[in-house]
Amino acid sequence: MLGNDGITAVAVSGGVDSLYALVSLKERGEAVLALHGRMLPPDLAPAGYEAMLERLAKTCAALDVPLAVIDCVDAFAEAVINPFVRAYAAGTTPNPCAHCNVGIKFGLLLDTARDLGATRLATGHYVRLEQSGNTPALYAGQDASKDQSYFLSLVPLEKLRFAVAPLARKSKDEIRAALAAKGITPPAPGESQEICFVPNDDYRAFLLDRAAKLGVALPGPGPVTLPDGKRIGTHNGLWQYTEGQRKGLGIAWSEPLYVLAKDLAANALVTGGGACLHGGEIRAGNCNFLVPMAEWPETLLLRTRFRQTPRPARARFEDGVLILREETPSGPYARGQIAAVYGPDLRVLAGGVIE
Repeated sequence: MLGNDGITAVAVSGGVDSLYALVSLKERGEAVLALHGRMLPPDLAPAGYEAMLERLAKTCAALDVPLAVIDCVDAFAEAVINPFVRAYAAGTTPNPCAHCNVGIKFGLLLDTARDLGATRLATGHYVRLEQSGNTPALYAGQDASKDQSYFLSLVPLEKLRFAVAPLARKSKDEIRAALAAKGITPPAPGESQEICFVPNDDYRAFLLDRAAKLGVALPGPGPVTLPDGKRIGTHNGLWQYTEGQRKGLGIAWSEPLYVLAKDLAANALVTGGGACLHGGEIRAGNCNFLVPMAEWPETLLLRTRFRQTPRPARARFEDGVLILREETPSGPYARGQIAAVYGPDLRVLAGGVIE
């Protein structure tokens, strides 16, 4: 709930979305504080980062909003970058944005905001948050093409109680137009890259370099097989493939092949044709329940990857694991990605990490 009952800190990256969040809250009469997290060391920071930071400071000054720049470099490495590398080495496909929201945005930045006297933290996420008493409800944002509720499904309720989402019912085009109408140019006007800490989106080069620095061994080449075990080629290292992948396998076959599974024990990449693309049960650990299961509606929807249209599913909870099954399977499901469960009104009920 918004109101003049304290300071609202706004996490600002320099981009369009968080800048609009800052401007819109100030125009509503909120007392606002801008927080920018410096996440990356110089060797990983994007070109022009320092100049962007100077522009951000000037923009905040023009808006008469104080700006605090927080050193998150070590925390970001420990919470996001290093686990990302170790996950790939272990054969999974991690979702760093989801973990950044837990450990950094609604971890370190929220804690810092409260230390600075703020009572809430606003972000530029495209989600809808309704605060009723002490129980926040997280919903998908109105702009389905930008909705980021999937990435927030791991954030605990006790953190979402402090969250504000000004972009709930906005589209990207509306936000750009609103800022332009006010004569405000975002310090970082372009779209952010896919993963902020991977230079030029070159995963292979980044993982090779970072794994060597961490002393983490990336698995080497091994057999590519069909589901019956027949060997049909050699892969370049399981960490370079993801379940469901079709392109880049480098194998000529009578039909397009997809990655079905990664057999870590045999260091084998299991592939098959389109007819093999079926999914069984999904097991999700590290579960974060935003609504107790006893209160879940009968109709459930599931996302197992970003921008996927939520699909009807069933769920049960056993031995600390959320077990899910889509009514119409869309697998294979990538281990390490997030399974986000929704109600029919697109309220997020729970999130977990696919095992």
